[in-house]
Amino acid sequence: MEKSHRTLVQALGLGPREHVALVGGGGKTTLLFTLAEELKQAGRHLVTSCTTKLWHREACTAPTVLFTEKDPAWRAKIKEVFKTGGYVFLARDLLQTGKVMGISPSLADGLFQDTAIDYLILEADGAAGHPVKAPSEHEPVIPGSATKVIAMLGVEALGRRLEPSMAFRIDLVSKLTGVPPGERLVPPAVVRLFLNHEGLFKGSPDGAHRIVFLNKLDLLKERGIAKELASVILEKGQGKIERVVMGSVEGGEYEVLRGRSENNGIDL
Repeated sequence: MEKSHRTLVQALGLGPREHVALVGGGGKTTLLFTLAEELKQAGRHLVTSCTTKLWHREACTAPTVLFTEKDPAWRAKIKEVFKTGGYVFLARDLLQTGKVMGISPSLADGLFQDTAIDYLILEADGAAGHPVKAPSEHEPVIPGSATKVIAMLGVEALGRRLEPSMAFRIDLVSKLTGVPPGERLVPPAVVRLFLNHEGLFKGSPDGAHRIVFLNKLDLLKERGIAKELASVILEKGQGKIERVVMGSVEGGEYEVLRGRSENNGIDL
């Protein structure tokens, strides 16, 4: 079943309270802050963060950035920001590299226990700006309280040759997909990134809903290849994938293909 949505909350089937972990490549940071802005405009209380590292300039997309190691009053400041209708990006520290060090999974779990927070949205791995990635041994870093894990892929990679400019950790992408470097990434191979136990959903909590997000659909001349990938993911996933979202975060319009495992969701 396909359905078009104009809000991310609807497209992702978010409930009234969620802990969302973003993994994969192809626009996680853009998705994080676009979703955060949508929830802020709806009057929700939310915290954004990461469990790995993020550029400080990107973290500053949030109205307020707080560092747990430098500011003992960070918990109280989060609630003060909520009173003004804003939200925060929470990090551990600012590094000399210009990146921020993310929070630990245990801290994320503790934050989500705070009922004053409606949504906790975080990046759980990095892709260095590539549309495709495969997780290394230590990735992704997904907190146990995550209620939704969203695995992303930039669909501009579909049908193109597997090259370092296209894939982050190209050797691991090649191993998971079975596509040798220089050969084309076709849907039957790419689907393994989402369904293999060592793929993008590796380490997801048992109770978390799994969502695939095929981003940058506007960059794909032949959209049928994205729909083919989405259909194969749902078919081969055998109910493990809740839904596949196809669209463009920057464009703000999404198509949803739903699997057998569903969440009622809410409308904002």
